[in-house]
Amino acid sequence: MRAVTAELAKLATLPSVWLATLLALVVPTGIALLNRGVPGPDRGYQELAFGVMGVIVLGVVAVSSEYLAEGADAGGGRQLTTSLTAVPSRLRFLAAKALAVVLVAVPLAFAATAVTMAVVQVRLDLGRLAGVVCYWTYTALLAFAITVLLRHGIVPLTVLLVNTSVVSVTYLLTKVTPLANYFPDMAGVRMFVGKVATDVVITPLVGLLVMSAWVAGLLAVAGAVFVRRDA
Repeated sequence: MRAVTAELAKLATLPSVWLATLLALVVPTGIALLNRGVPGPDRGYQELAFGVMGVIVLGVVAVSSEYLAEGADAGGGRQLTTSLTAVPSRLRFLAAKALAVVLVAVPLAFAATAVTMAVVQVRLDLGRLAGVVCYWTYTALLAFAITVLLRHGIVPLTVLLVNTSVVSVTYLLTKVTPLANYFPDMAGVRMFVGKVATDVVITPLVGLLVMSAWVAGLLAVAGAVFVRRDA
């Protein structure tokens, strides 16, 4: 638990994490305010699909901050060197960091959902709430795992944010092949959004299973790579 507490303390000192919190709360509620007069069964929940920008930032910076150089008074080395000195077991270190990300992402998802539903004045559905929390948490972990693999934050941050907010490449790919519906974001969003503009029907349970498989697979690969390569 000390390793998890230390990772939470690290996250609290990162300005990017506070920006992530702001994005997670402001983006879905802001879009919900703009769409208040638009009817539909997915009111509020579609907006929450955009709110994952906040947890994407969270997952990326939790890892990328370890590769930044420390100040001159600390010897100018990377934070990762200090972290692995404190927690020599790489798997334990990575697990503690991932758990810290989860412990931040989960309350953020709850808070964003509550505020967004209040804005659109829609009664909160507990099943959909669980889907939102799961989707946000899994998205944070996907961003986390990809950043571990790349050891740099710019590429995963740019690609994931653009795919979420500007042009959904995964959605466009569904027009080319139905298999693209089983990318983690396309499948996972079915956990709380009922209407998705594709011809492939995916139930919330199948969406959960597909996204779980992606997260588990990427975390396993990231862990194996992190253990074997040089820090």
